[in-house]
Amino acid sequence: MDAENLKKKILQDVAHYYHLAHQPTQKITPQKRINYAGRVFDAHEMQNLVDAALDFWLTAGKYAQTFETKLASFLKVPYALLVNSGSSANLLALATLTSPLLKERAIKAGDEVITLAAGFPTTIAPIIQLGAIPVFVDIELETANIDTQALSAALSPKTKAIFIAHTLGNPFDLHTIKEFCTQHKLWLIEDNCDALGATYAGKYTGTFGDIGTSSFYPAHHITMGEGGAVYMRDPLLKKIALSIRDWGRDCWCEGGRDNTCKKRFSHRFEKLPFGYDHKYVYSHFGYNLKATDLQASIGVAQLDKLPAFIQKRQENHVLLKSLLQDFKDIFYLPNHHAQAMPSWFGFLLILRENTGFNRNQIVEYLESKNIQTRNLFGGNMLLQPAFAHLQEGKHYRVIGDLARTNKVMRDGFWVGVYPGLDQSTITYIADMIGAFIKGGGGRVTK
Repeated sequence: MDAENLKKKILQDVAHYYHLAHQPTQKITPQKRINYAGRVFDAHEMQNLVDAALDFWLTAGKYAQTFETKLASFLKVPYALLVNSGSSANLLALATLTSPLLKERAIKAGDEVITLAAGFPTTIAPIIQLGAIPVFVDIELETANIDTQALSAALSPKTKAIFIAHTLGNPFDLHTIKEFCTQHKLWLIEDNCDALGATYAGKYTGTFGDIGTSSFYPAHHITMGEGGAVYMRDPLLKKIALSIRDWGRDCWCEGGRDNTCKKRFSHRFEKLPFGYDHKYVYSHFGYNLKATDLQASIGVAQLDKLPAFIQKRQENHVLLKSLLQDFKDIFYLPNHHAQAMPSWFGFLLILRENTGFNRNQIVEYLESKNIQTRNLFGGNMLLQPAFAHLQEGKHYRVIGDLARTNKVMRDGFWVGVYPGLDQSTITYIADMIGAFIKGGGGRVTK
């Protein structure tokens, strides 16, 4: 048997192994843990992973190229670059906008970036890490997205960009944000890590701004274990992002290829010797943020499932919201803007005032019933230990008192709607929420 036929047999055996070891054989029951998220896959992902392993190409290769092409096609943008995480994607997105190639529009140390304190830390971290000043504004309660009425107060002569997330897959008011950015010549980075497949006015989130980002951690809409992406329309931004992702080098050759430009030894740079090897010319201070083909191979298979995943998340969210309508006086139930079609990451519940119980009590009850819960990430990030050494007015600015951000931090939590949860599981989640409330709240029974 030659190598190619042996590979075919191995891949057939992998499919057989999947059916024996991984194929779901029974529904999730209350006796099992109901996770807020999880990987959903079949034999295709495992076969791709083994195929990549057998090729033994240890960095980005054919699968990475295929993934970038397919993701760009799905989002209807010309460029997508694969990276090793969503957090790296956010870092790369903002770092791209600091490039000297952008001239007067480049974000420099001391420039301001409007963002939210309510959310995940790695939306904020790149702003601080790259020497810019985050300016924090409050959120709306029913969307947990940016309160656009605070934008004018946040604006200053130093403002260069807006960098915010579509919270839990719910698109923020892109019409207002985009109009504001255009009016004031601001960059817009969309943290799309929790919202892949969401649309606003029929167009995918992540594609309205100058750069969008995604995460492919196992909890997200698709996974490759660890992974992320940046995407854009502007060829200059793509050129810069590619350079910074790949050590800051000026060369754009794919891994394993040389002299794509046919001028490897004839480029001219001001201070370098003529013809200095272009593979070792560096136009930026970059990183190594590349993913591997092993990761990308899983992502290629996952992309084929993405439309079905999005639909199932939407269906689960609609069902859970309908089942919780009797408790809309207890919770702020999630809502979305008229032109938005969310690709829900989770179902956010925020306690109203005077409910007779607190967030920790209902969360503890649900956890005792095997229902996994999560807070809205870092809550108010300004209260996290990471900010203890930073000074307001020097390292960051705050617009208003962030009352709604603090409300979500104190009274908000969310449960899952991912595609691994079926109708009976969603119904069970709603039943347990109802049981807690009808039982008077505050009592945990095992």
